[in-house]
Amino acid sequence: MDHALSLRQKALKINLGKRFYGTFAEIGAGQEVARHFFQAGGSSGSIAKTISAYDMTFSDHIYGKEVHGRYVCESRLGKMLDREYELLQERLGDTRGVDHQFFAFADTVAALNFKKSNEAHGWMGVRFQDAPGGQTSDVLIHVRMLDPQNLLQQDALGIIGVNLLYACLFLNHDPKAFITSLMDHLDNTRIEVNFIRFSGKLFADADNRLLNLQLLQESFTHAIMFDEKGDVVLPSDHLYKKDVLVVRGSYRPPTLVSVDMIKAGLHDFAEAIKHKEEDIVAISEITISTLKADDGTITKEDFLARVDLLCATGQKVLITNYPQYYRLANYFARMGVPNLGLVLGIYNFQQIFTEQYTDVEGGILSALGQLFRDGVKVYIYPYKSEEGQLESLDNLKVPKNFENLYIHLKNMNQIESVKNPNRDLLHIYSSKVLHMIVNNEPGWEKMVPPSVAKTINEKCLFGHPCFIGKKNPKVANA
Repeated sequence: MDHALSLRQKALKINLGKRFYGTFAEIGAGQEVARHFFQAGGSSGSIAKTISAYDMTFSDHIYGKEVHGRYVCESRLGKMLDREYELLQERLGDTRGVDHQFFAFADTVAALNFKKSNEAHGWMGVRFQDAPGGQTSDVLIHVRMLDPQNLLQQDALGIIGVNLLYACLFLNHDPKAFITSLMDHLDNTRIEVNFIRFSGKLFADADNRLLNLQLLQESFTHAIMFDEKGDVVLPSDHLYKKDVLVVRGSYRPPTLVSVDMIKAGLHDFAEAIKHKEEDIVAISEITISTLKADDGTITKEDFLARVDLLCATGQKVLITNYPQYYRLANYFARMGVPNLGLVLGIYNFQQIFTEQYTDVEGGILSALGQLFRDGVKVYIYPYKSEEGQLESLDNLKVPKNFENLYIHLKNMNQIESVKNPNRDLLHIYSSKVLHMIVNNEPGWEKMVPPSVAKTINEKCLFGHPCFIGKKNPKVANA
């Protein structure tokens, strides 16, 4: 199998294949990817040129300036791929291009600096043909380097670069196997792949939402993000140094309560930090555990439905593997988020005091210390039971051994009730709406946003028996 190949075997298969010819352009952390191909032997059969434009003036002269002044970014990677592939076609199209598949490999990275004070990360991508003279396809990834030393990070970059190019040339028919192979000879303690995008002829049928979900399922990353259009985006590009409000839920389906939690929480949070609501990034967050069925599998239709419906209501969506809130708070702290608001329902908030924090040094006190760090506010949204009992922060019950801690957090104003929830909606909760949808009970459409009701009915989402009220196909064919 391909994943059993060593790095040298992968490089040799490309070098000696007499099919592939291309360019390596690497900025930052040395020319670690090209090095593997030179050391494997036979590189004259596959390498047209290697280049490493470290100096910013040289880089700008070759690829053009970036408006925002950053060099480790997707737009720089795109310019590198454009420039290097165009040169291949221009200079070698009439000769090598007749019987070779061209490729351009590029990366722009920032490895750990001497003071170890920076975020080590980078963009990496390949543009390649599926046949001599054929159309091109692209694969782009973003990585975080986690090794504690610069040399180790360079080594990891070289490995994943070889894996990426090999996958583009030999595994492009199977995107799932493609993704799995990226971590050959690596693990997630060394490098994190937190974004991938497939485009072009070969990947016309690929769904980048599902392929990024695979990164999360295989623990290649801890979170993936979608913008309001439903497109996969890099979280750090949208969250870095922004104030963020997060509302966790199952969103199966999104209800009017889901919308009100964001609306009411956003109002209170903006007032507390004295910022405008429009300057705060509001996110609907789903933990991957709530996407899983009882057998541990994730149904792609269910996942896509939740993302699509939330985006239809104008929401950004974050899928994480952070079931514990302190890990979620740490994630946003790493993004440089100055102020973080968490809007929780009563049930979710009670879990904070009942979860077993056996995997964090210091236990629950340490976990709560990480959650309620400076700049974090937690807002509690009330709930009304079927018996009409209102459950709120005023009558919340926590285990007796945590009562003093709970009182302390309230006194520090780090836990507050949402001030003005829509009390006419408090009887709505997702599990009830889902039951009504599955059983085609009337009235559920009034419990969800109009765009959600329309899409569920049109696409038969969440088990909706759409044939009811129409001509039953089973009866018609009997």
